[in-house]
Parts: sequence; C-alpha cells; structure tokens
Amino acid sequence: MSEPEEKAPDPGRAAALAALRRDYAGRPLLESDAGGDPLALFGRWLDEAIAAGVELANAMVIATAAPDGQPSARVVLLKSWGPDGFVFYTDLGSRKAQELAANPAAALLFYWEPLHRQVRVEGRAAPVSAAESDAYFATRPRASNLSAIASAQSQVVASRGALEEAAARAAQTWHGRELERPARWGGIRVAPHRFEFWQGREDRLHDRLCYRASPPEGWTRERLYP
Repeated sequence: MSEPEEKAPDPGRAAALAALRRDYAGRPLLESDAGGDPLALFGRWLDEAIAAGVELANAMVIATAAPDGQPSARVVLLKSWGPDGFVFYTDLGSRKAQELAANPAAALLFYWEPLHRQVRVEGRAAPVSAAESDAYFATRPRASNLSAIASAQSQVVASRGALEEAAARAAQTWHGRELERPARWGGIRVAPHRFEFWQGREDRLHDRLCYRASPPEGWTRERLYP
C-alpha cells in the first residue's frame, strides 16, 4: 500500500498566519516585584486584567486526562479562588468531571492578551462541599439553573429540538417553585502546587517565573528560560 501523498502548504494560509506574528512589549516581571507568594501575584494580575478591560478575565482553560492518558481541554469560568484553590462549577457527570474523579491531576491556563500575560496552574482537583455548591447555585440566573437541570452535560442528545424540549419540561416542572440544585451539578476546586507566570517581552526574551509548593516553608521560586 502506497504512502499518502503529502500536500504542499497553502501559501495563503501561511501568509495569514505570518501576519499574526507580533512583538511583545509587556512590563518586566522581576523577582523584586513578583514577591514570594504566587497567590498574591495572581490576585494582582487578575485585578490588572479586569482594570484593563479584558473581556472575561476569569476565563480559564482546564486540561484533564483520562485514565488511559488521553488529554482534553476546554474553557470554563473561574468563580472563586483563594489559598485553598481555584473553583469552577459544572455537571459532575460531564467528561471533565469524570476524568478528574478518576485522575485528579489538573492544569489551568489564564491568558490575558492585551497585557501579554499568561498564568499556568497545576494542582489536584476535588469537589467542593454541597453547602458551597448550594450557595453558588442560588446566585445564578433562574434560566441558567433550569438549563443545568435539563442538560446531562457531555451525554449524547438526539437533536437540538430534544434539548429544547428537555429545557421546556424543566421549566414546566419547576414553574412557581424555588429551584433545587441537582445532585449531579456542583463545584470543583483545583488546589495548586505549581504556578508559572509568563510576561511577554521584546525580542522573545520573555519573563517566566515558576513557583513550586515546598511545605512547610511555602513556595520555591525559580526563573525559567523563555
């Protein structure tokens, strides 16, 4: 059986991608400014992204892996964070939640393009308490919660019409009643043990600072080649 013939690169696409190249001129990320606490630095960077008008500054990619090692990634929204970790909410029957239940290793990525910054976080995931999930569920728009009730996230649905019918049934079932959080929906917290802060700089000489958890002292900080 002959090998498939390789196609020549499309010059138009190559030119379009080349046009996307850019120079970075971000503020320096120096150890003297970064400090020794990655959570404090993350907080400053997130505040600066919000102040700079970055749309959905709390959007983050979460990468998971199945037990066989197959990785997958998707964008979710950070809903709370602190010393215990970074929290997002999802259907606990979804692919990401099931993969995290089997393999709790997770990686997060924040990217704030206008500031030429990204933050990588690695840690272990675990469900938040039912009380915490209940409290957040109560703050969500009713329509969003009805969608959570109607949708078995990541499962096969026959059609868009079938999805809309499920949403209509949920709205009818709960009409005039206070919604209750489905047991299959809740929060997941990623407790970090590694951070990497990347600041774009001129001539690709970017700044990269890595923080690794070093109990009981706290964190070990290292500079990485870009």
